[in-house]
Amino acid sequence: MKIRFILPAFALAASFVQAEDWPVWGRNSSRNSYSPAKGAPTSFEPGKFKKGTEEVDLATTKNIKWVAKLGSQAYGNTTVSGGKVFIGTNNESPRDKAHVGDRGIVYCLDEVTGKLLWQLTVPKLGAGKVSDWEYLGICSSPAVEGNRVYVVTNRCEIICLDTAGMADGNQGVQDEAKYTAVPGKPPVAPGPTDADIIWRYDMRQELGVFPHNIASSSVLIHGDLLFCVTSNGQDWSHLNIPQPLAPCIIALNKKDGTLAAEEAEKIGERILHCNWSSPSAGKVNGKDAIFFGAGDGSLYAFDTTFVKDKEDISVFKKLWSLDCIPASYRKDKNGKLLKYPASEGPSEIIATPVYYNEHVYVAIGQDPEHGEGVGNLVCVNANTGKPVWNYEKIQRTISTCAIDPVSGLLFAVDYTGFVHCLDAKTGQAHWVYDMKAHMWSSPFVADGKVYVGDEDGDLVVLPTRKDFNPKKDAVVFETNMLVPIYSTPILANGTLYIGTQTHLYAITDTKKTAAAK
Repeated sequence: MKIRFILPAFALAASFVQAEDWPVWGRNSSRNSYSPAKGAPTSFEPGKFKKGTEEVDLATTKNIKWVAKLGSQAYGNTTVSGGKVFIGTNNESPRDKAHVGDRGIVYCLDEVTGKLLWQLTVPKLGAGKVSDWEYLGICSSPAVEGNRVYVVTNRCEIICLDTAGMADGNQGVQDEAKYTAVPGKPPVAPGPTDADIIWRYDMRQELGVFPHNIASSSVLIHGDLLFCVTSNGQDWSHLNIPQPLAPCIIALNKKDGTLAAEEAEKIGERILHCNWSSPSAGKVNGKDAIFFGAGDGSLYAFDTTFVKDKEDISVFKKLWSLDCIPASYRKDKNGKLLKYPASEGPSEIIATPVYYNEHVYVAIGQDPEHGEGVGNLVCVNANTGKPVWNYEKIQRTISTCAIDPVSGLLFAVDYTGFVHCLDAKTGQAHWVYDMKAHMWSSPFVADGKVYVGDEDGDLVVLPTRKDFNPKKDAVVFETNMLVPIYSTPILANGTLYIGTQTHLYAITDTKKTAAAK
C-alpha cells in the first residue's frame, strides 16, 4: 500500500487556460510533452464503476467532463485536433456489431461530448504474437494535420484517413469493405461510423519489413513528408533477423503515400530486438533534421533532403550518429560479452528523442517483458552529435522525457518506477521520486507541474521544482484511475486527457464550464 503526503483537493486555481490542440504525439515535432497553457486541472475524482460493469458512474466523479470506454488494452497516446479526439485501442468493447472480434481500432470522438464519430477497424494479420500480438490493438498515436489523420496499424501499414470519416462521402480508396473483411466472412459495406481511408502503405509488402510483435511508431509530419519507423525486428526466436536489409525508418509523400526515401545505414543488421521508437524533428546547424532512436541502441540525425545511392534509390543522408549504450554495458568485468537482454547489458532505444534548445535527449531501454535493467539517458549537442552529458542512474525505460522550459528541468521516468528530475542543461540530478510500481507512460509537463502515471493506475502530479524533497514535501495531487495507465496525459483546449488501459477521461473544471455556458 502506498502512503503519500497529499494536499487537500482544491478548485482549479487559474482562470485562464490557453486554447490549443494537441494534434500529434508530443504536441509538436520536437516531441517535448510540454504545454504552455495555464490552469491545467490538478483536482479531480475518476469515480467508480457501476456495479457489475466497466461503465464509470459519472455521479461518483468530480471535474470529469466525459469518460469514453476503450477496448481491454490501450497503449497509444491521445491526440486532439479540430474538435475531435483520436486514440488507438483494441476491439474488446465493440462499438459496431458488424465489426466484432480481435481488431486494431482507432476511435474518433467528439471533443465536447466524447461521443463516437467514427472508427477504423483493422483485422489482425493472423501471425499471432510473432508480428501482430493478439488483442494489442493499435499502439500508434494518430497524427493529425488539417482534414487528414496518419496512423500506423497493427498490420504494419501507414494509413491516411479523412478526419470527417464517411460524413463527407467516401474519398480516396473505395475498398474499405474488402480491407476490413475477416477471412471466411463476407465484406461489410462501410457505414456512417466507419473510417474513410484515403490511402494506405503496406510496409511488409512494399519493403519486406518484419515487425516484431506489433507495429508501434507514431508518424512525424514534416512539410510534404511523413517520417515513420517501420518496427522491423527479430523473429520469435530472438536470435534471427528475418529482414536485415529492410529499412528501419522511411519517408512517404503525405499526399499519396508513395515512398520518398529510406535509411541505408544497415541498422537492420544490428537490431537488438525491434525498432519501436518514433522520430522527432529539429535543427542541425540551422537546417531541418530528423532524429531517430534505433533498435541498435544508437541515436541518428538525418537530413530532410535525400540523396541517391548506387542503385538510384533515394536514401536518407546521415548527419551524425551516437551509440547511447555505455561501454560497460557491452562486456562484464572479465571482458566477456554480455548477451541481450541481460539486465546488466545493452538496450535499444524505444523512447522518442526530444529536441530542445539545440539538444536532443533520449534514454535506452527494452521491451517491458524483459524486466528491469540498467539504463542510460543522454543529452546530445544537435549540431555536433557529441554527448554533452549522460545519466546512468536511470533504469531501463520505454518512456520519453519531458522538459519544462520555465524551470529548465528535465523529467524522465524508468520502468522500475522512478521519476528523475535533472537540470536539462547540465544533467545535474536534483531528486528521484519512487512511484512504487512499473511505468510505461511518459511524463507530461504543464503550468509548473509534471503528471505521471503507473501500472498500478496511480496518477501523481509533482511540482517542477528542483528543491522538491520527495521524502518530506507533499505532492500536488494523487489519485487512482482504477486500472493501469500506459499512455501519457495530454492537455488540449483546457481539458486534461488521461488514457488508462480501458477508459479515456476528459478532465476539466466542470463548474467553470457550466458558468461559461
